[in-house]
Amino acid sequence: MIKAVIEGEEREYEAGTRLYEITEEFSRRYPYDIILASVDGKLTELHKKVRDGSHITFITTAEKPGMQTYQRSATLLMLKAFYEVVGAGRIRRVAVDFSVGKGFFVDARGDFTITEELLAQVKAKMREYVDRKIPIMKRSVNTREAVELFEKYGMYDKARLFSYRRSSRVNIYSLDGFEDYFYGYMAQNTGYIRYFDLIPYEYGFVLMLPTAADPATVPAFHPSRKLFEVLKESSEWGEKMEIVDVGALNERICMGGGSDLILIQEALQEKRIGQIAEMIAARSGKKFVMIAGPSSSGKTSFSHRLSIQLRALGLKPHPVAVDNYFVNRIDSPRDEDGNYDYESLKSIDSERFNQDMLRLLAGETVELPRYNFVVGEREYKGDFLKLGPDDILVIEGIHCLNDRLSYSLPAQSKFKIYISALTQLNIDEHNRIPTTDGRLLRRMVRDARTRGITARETIARWPSVRRGEEKNIFPYQEEADVMFNSALVYELAVLKQYAEPLLFQIPLDCEEYAEAKRLLKFLDYFLGIDSERIPHNSIVREFIGGSCFPV
Repeated sequence: MIKAVIEGEEREYEAGTRLYEITEEFSRRYPYDIILASVDGKLTELHKKVRDGSHITFITTAEKPGMQTYQRSATLLMLKAFYEVVGAGRIRRVAVDFSVGKGFFVDARGDFTITEELLAQVKAKMREYVDRKIPIMKRSVNTREAVELFEKYGMYDKARLFSYRRSSRVNIYSLDGFEDYFYGYMAQNTGYIRYFDLIPYEYGFVLMLPTAADPATVPAFHPSRKLFEVLKESSEWGEKMEIVDVGALNERICMGGGSDLILIQEALQEKRIGQIAEMIAARSGKKFVMIAGPSSSGKTSFSHRLSIQLRALGLKPHPVAVDNYFVNRIDSPRDEDGNYDYESLKSIDSERFNQDMLRLLAGETVELPRYNFVVGEREYKGDFLKLGPDDILVIEGIHCLNDRLSYSLPAQSKFKIYISALTQLNIDEHNRIPTTDGRLLRRMVRDARTRGITARETIARWPSVRRGEEKNIFPYQEEADVMFNSALVYELAVLKQYAEPLLFQIPLDCEEYAEAKRLLKFLDYFLGIDSERIPHNSIVREFIGGSCFPV
């Protein structure tokens, strides 16, 4: 017999007992499914045996690691069913490309047509597998064997990925004979994956899954047309450049093409910024360029580069930070935890903002405020401004797409821009890189460099940041006149060298260690690129330093 402390209680089990065998007696304590365990502080799949003397807590699908496990397992389930229904010989590509409408867009190509009837067959097959509770098996092979295996399967993206892998071993998952690689943990069997839907959309379909906020409900699909077009454009660009995944990026770096890639990507972004400036200049009466986007999107660098392009067209842009209209700290609203909620619209003096903007629009001279973040008060330092015929305000703030901020300004005077780092690169066809990971790494590097904030603190604050984005930014993104993708295909190979030392500082015994470990494993896929060749006006410079702009 062996003993283990489970959820604070000492229990005794027979040697060889596996974690999934003991979850039933604890499952009634949780409103959602147990899908992982934490054993002595380390995330562990449920097929593992209970070790003598170990301390065990359970992870449900309502927690981030649990929902990520659910998503990976559901992807494997979908792929197995899709290949079974369509037939491997008719499939050229099935790639989980990017997130859209709270689902995952799947680019499926081959000798078939995506229809509701076809997807209904795939869903039926998935449900059959769920009912059978088929074990998801895991085996470890050496890296050379993994490369040979995936070449045999025609999964050349994975074979290329592992050609640059430092680790000597690779974990391969199989479902009823269908083998694949997944970056992260998996469910013990298909019975856990009960909630899903497949919806035809554009040239593929969307895999809809629950979220950690509501793990037992598949949300309705609400397509974001503008966002989808930007993501589609980025994916198409990656295909043209033959860099659609990390293995292809590593291959380009090894062949000495890193410098050219930087120049090409930066040129592409500059061209796009120039096109946005031309759109603004071509629309008469636009006096307020409203820029919004989630954390670490590069809004500040973008606004400066856009201003330069506007100047080149004969306009006179003036930057305005909505943050300068914060109410005094003592008057700031509080969140549910009692902390100041600086992301709430109520933290902005919207009335004064609208008064100042209307006066500027009327041709009056206005003294603009500055917010003193040290003392938490708005101050006036003689920043007077009067708009002439060619003057235009470039306004940046998280609420800029929300008309409740600029409620009194004429709609025809506003040009709205949504900016976000929409990572177009994936690890391979079946392992996507969430855009939030790229932004988290950006913020982590910048926080450490400019604010003295540790990686542990950045990770701890990130859920709160994400909640603010879900509430205050994402609902308004489709209101934008134009969207700008600030992600650069090479940037994770650069951020890696700055982020890894910060992540290694996070101690094993803290809550943020699991996320740090996940990010370190993720960054290990990338070969590094020398940052010296990055232009000083690059958006990446806002995070790693060396920018020519005051960021």
